[in-house]
Amino acid sequence: MSRLADQQISVWLGNRRGISMIGMGLLACMLPLAIGFVSAKMNPTMSQQGAILLALVFPAFLLAILQSRLLIPYTLAVWAVGPEIRRIADWMEGTYHSVSLLSVAPLLVSSMLIIPVLRGIHQAEKPLTRIAVFFGIELAYGSVVGLFKNGIVFAYDLANYVVPLILLPYLAIKPMKAKELDRLLYSYANIAVLVAIYGIIQYLTVPPWDAFWMNHVEMNSIGVPEPLQIRVFSSMNSPGPCAIFLAMALVPMLMEKRWRGTLGWIGILLTVVCLLITLVRSAWLIAFVMLLAYILSSSSKGKWKTLFQLAIVGLLLYIIVPKLPGAEGLVARMQTLTDIQQDHSYNERLDLLHTMLPAIAGNPVGQGIGSVGIGTKLDNGGDLGELGIMDNGYIAIFLTFGIFGAFFFFGGLFVIIKRLLARIAARDASQPYIRLALATWAGAVASLISDNGFPGMRGYLIWMMIGIGLWAKDVIAERR
Repeated sequence: MSRLADQQISVWLGNRRGISMIGMGLLACMLPLAIGFVSAKMNPTMSQQGAILLALVFPAFLLAILQSRLLIPYTLAVWAVGPEIRRIADWMEGTYHSVSLLSVAPLLVSSMLIIPVLRGIHQAEKPLTRIAVFFGIELAYGSVVGLFKNGIVFAYDLANYVVPLILLPYLAIKPMKAKELDRLLYSYANIAVLVAIYGIIQYLTVPPWDAFWMNHVEMNSIGVPEPLQIRVFSSMNSPGPCAIFLAMALVPMLMEKRWRGTLGWIGILLTVVCLLITLVRSAWLIAFVMLLAYILSSSSKGKWKTLFQLAIVGLLLYIIVPKLPGAEGLVARMQTLTDIQQDHSYNERLDLLHTMLPAIAGNPVGQGIGSVGIGTKLDNGGDLGELGIMDNGYIAIFLTFGIFGAFFFFGGLFVIIKRLLARIAARDASQPYIRLALATWAGAVASLISDNGFPGMRGYLIWMMIGIGLWAKDVIAERR
């Protein structure tokens, strides 16, 4: 009887696989026809952008279907080069587009993570559920308020919050072995070094597509499109994201040899040099806080080894930086850190704090998602809205989510740090990953004094490295 039942189950599974294969075959036949029909209806510019977008998204779709470990490294690469691809496309066409289909490429590529998540969501454990409840309530509240106050434009900013967060269930449901986690961080380091190399080339030569973009974007803070006269943004869309991408890669590169990438210490020096010529001081704050948190949570032996390595890097920078082209500007920018009271940016942030606190108190409900940040472009003719640039992340969160939503946002962060600290106290073999997650959490919270980095690319990096540490103990236990 049991053998007969097993045979029936095998036949049923075989029929399901056959139906699935037929369905995939029909989809493969219909998809090119659908794409061709839609492309024929688009204007040439939209058709070109759509083709590039599909070329970027399709590999991520295949990697997600195959449940490949290369999915996250591929998404990191798209976050890194997506803006550059957009600039080259505009330059080749000879027309600058303030709003482009290609601007959503990193989000669409990263959203493919939902495919393996949906397959394994039934395996979710209680810690993941608790985190999801806090952030879910926060985002649901912000979405409702945003829909009523900002209209459908809230959807873009919502995607910038939600897509990076998908990494938490992805890393929880699909636990990686230690070697796979090392390979992921190794890949991130290699991508960061390539970004750094291109940034240095950009600083010395200013490629024509970057100059074209600079001449049209009207962003005075990035300088002029002349060699040694720009604030480097490399393949990103501004110096800030470039610096954050490099700074968050630099910390694991410094801390563990196996996370340094192919070029090792040469890659570290290239990354540091490019980080310097972005002239983004807040990135150094994040790197410093992350390094401090990692070192303080290390063993005594590990602390001295790390401090010795950092001293070597500092000595090399002291020798190299003054010899760099345009070093005068770099030194002047860094010197403002020692005289913060006279710094214009610092004083502007103080004024912003004094101005916006009454606004938050007078509107405890919040403005909703879509009211603060880059999403304001969609409802303002391609230009940033009144709150498009908010140089204080705490204010941005309270303005967006109100007191109620902010409570659940910070509550979710508290649940995460509580779990990480408990894992640190356990002293198991997964300590390096947990310490990296703890350092990332500390850097992310500290960076809120400058802006809200949880949406978009920085959020993707934050949740990737926090997610690695949140589930690392389970990974090591499974390996054993």
